[in-house]
Amino acid sequence: MKLLVNAPLAWSRLGGLFLKELALSVREVTLTVLDPKRANRSAIVAVPLGLKGDAGITLLANMITLTPGTTSLHVSADRSTLYVHVMNVSDDSVRQIKDGFERSVKEVLP
Repeated sequence: MKLLVNAPLAWSRLGGLFLKELALSVREVTLTVLDPKRANRSAIVAVPLGLKGDAGITLLANMITLTPGTTSLHVSADRSTLYVHVMNVSDDSVRQIKDGFERSVKEVLP
């Protein structure tokens, strides 16, 4: 694996993004637990993968699973799709994963 010159900065951004998403997710899950009547819609979503390497897919799947309210369930046999359970799904759930975690993972593991 070729290391990039800006790799430390990219890893720092990825870590910061994860911590931000972790805090936001903890807040959402806590609010849902404290107020069960709060509107929530869970679903399994299909996230098309732009990552092809095992390390990148594994890192993405683990970051999703470590974030409260989401769980990575399965990677398709052709490694083109990651199935994720989302506790409070929205129309933007897949886009948020792609534009957030996946984009940042691509920067550290191209």
